[in-house]
Amino acid sequence: MWIFAYLNYQVPRTRKEIFETLVKGLQRLEYRGYDSAAYSAPWQHLCHELSTHFGLAHTRWATHGEPSALNSHPHRSDKDNEFVVIHNGIITNYKELKKYLNTKGYEFESETDTEVIPKLIKYVYDNRESDNISFSTLVERVIQQLEGAFALVFKSRHFPGEAVATRRGSPLLIGVRSKYELSTEHIPIQYNSGKNSHNRPDCTNTLNFVGDGKAVEYYFASDASAIIEHTNKVLYMEDDDIAVVAGGKLSIHRMNRQAGEDPVRAIQTLQMELQQIMKGNFESFMQKEIFEQPESVVNTMRGRICFDTNTVVLGGLKDHLKEIKRCRRLIMIGCGTSFHAAVATRQILEELTELPVMVELASDFLDRNTPVFRDDVCFFISQSGETADTLMALRYCKERGALTVGITNTVGSSISRETDCGVHINAGPEIGVASTKAYTSQFVALIMFGLMMSEDRISLQKRRLDIIASLKVLPELIKKVLSLDENIKDIADELYQQRSLLVMGRGFNYATCLEGALKIKEITYMHSEGILAGELKHGPLALIDKDMPVIMIIMRDACYKKCQNALQQVTARSGRPIILCCQNDADITKNAYKTIELPQIVDCLQGILSVIPLQLLSLHLAVLRGYDVDCPRNLAKSVTVE
Repeated sequence: MWIFAYLNYQVPRTRKEIFETLVKGLQRLEYRGYDSAAYSAPWQHLCHELSTHFGLAHTRWATHGEPSALNSHPHRSDKDNEFVVIHNGIITNYKELKKYLNTKGYEFESETDTEVIPKLIKYVYDNRESDNISFSTLVERVIQQLEGAFALVFKSRHFPGEAVATRRGSPLLIGVRSKYELSTEHIPIQYNSGKNSHNRPDCTNTLNFVGDGKAVEYYFASDASAIIEHTNKVLYMEDDDIAVVAGGKLSIHRMNRQAGEDPVRAIQTLQMELQQIMKGNFESFMQKEIFEQPESVVNTMRGRICFDTNTVVLGGLKDHLKEIKRCRRLIMIGCGTSFHAAVATRQILEELTELPVMVELASDFLDRNTPVFRDDVCFFISQSGETADTLMALRYCKERGALTVGITNTVGSSISRETDCGVHINAGPEIGVASTKAYTSQFVALIMFGLMMSEDRISLQKRRLDIIASLKVLPELIKKVLSLDENIKDIADELYQQRSLLVMGRGFNYATCLEGALKIKEITYMHSEGILAGELKHGPLALIDKDMPVIMIIMRDACYKKCQNALQQVTARSGRPIILCCQNDADITKNAYKTIELPQIVDCLQGILSVIPLQLLSLHLAVLRGYDVDCPRNLAKSVTVE
């Protein structure tokens, strides 16, 4: 999901002509001896309104309620549209606010949580203590009453030529565009002081542009991908920042200053290119991102692994390496695909670091009030760096003194800013909702962390060298797997009308089962379940018959014989397994209904190769079932394609 707001002071020709005509008219009045003071205020206001453009848009309808015109954004305060708002996030106390506002006579049109926000700001405005209260002060008072996560952009008829944006827990950045040089790239934060903050004077520390009447454009968005075609200059907002655009100037306010808080917001220049977020010759972003994985894993490793000396250096972690090595345990925290990346690498991290590794779903981690100690190291894994539950878990761990490490794909994201150190996975923008290349890059980044931790362990050197040698050939092996696309499409032709699908494996490939099943349910809407093959006798075996599609992952690793036992149990019950196996494995293929033969690599990296056929299978299943693979229903990420 992304939010977009646009304020433009570059006047189109026809309006520019009107503007110049009005200015000349005012000059003529002064020349003829009229008192221009009586005319200047209304004329300036009219000129300002004619030269200002503002637009609001949103790519999703709502968190609550069905897709409909009434539930779509922006939402309004009343039928006169006194205040309008767009919102990314969820308001958890909206029922209480709605009940209160109902008692005050405010009528609601939609089923959404968002609608309480414009109604609440109108209530605050209607009950203001002074007529000269500022727009930003109204917004401050509103967000103090909101619980949950939000990125908000406000517009009001009462404050023409102004827009106010704020965030808490949901991503929000400001793009800045001008063909003229910026007067500053560092915006000081303005803090409220005293009881009369509602009478706050006009901003003095603002981003301004040289000259009058020159182009000034601001974009509010949830993700840089939404605005990169317009500008590469962005400013990342922090929680509870309030950004105000008024009179062609941008200012940022906060209610109170906290100890250690940066009092400046810096404008950054993005390195992202427009072509990175275009589909090119591919049918969908998901397909493009699956086929980008040979390059994305190289980008994750670039500059970090020296294959000549067999050394690994993660620049973001090297200053904290001694502290990490002294820790009591590693805690890996994520949601969805990022959680699966942690599951996929837990076993090798335990082996290489010789530390206990906990893997936690962020939502469950918070629900349990999990004990966290000062000598723990907590990893927060997120493609966007803005995942709400993961971000709350990060703050929970920071409060308890743990060292925090971010594994993200987004420079400037909340997790990358708030962690003590971290690794940027460099996978490139991921537009499709179903994560693909970010998963494999997270996988590689965590493997590299394990290699860096074990560099001085003599007993682990052979193991390290095997892994590094396999990482070197990994991109070429991914290309070989991608060449199996037509074979995988043939399998999808047989499966797309099924209602259910089981994916099973164990050891290093268990995470592949979880991730593959997630991809299938995410974009095909089929029921799919990732099953640990060792648990087959403890319930799942009851599902097996000739009509139940089963995908099994059986690779030549330490669990090979155990997986063969599971295969025998499936075939004995008339199951017709589709097996992902190593090339030229006759023992497996003779018991399979169909096989997808993959190149063999060191066991801890095999999950990268085995997940790609499942990504492709989910893509083909969704297309055959007639669904939009980039925009699965009911789901979104910080930037969603339209």
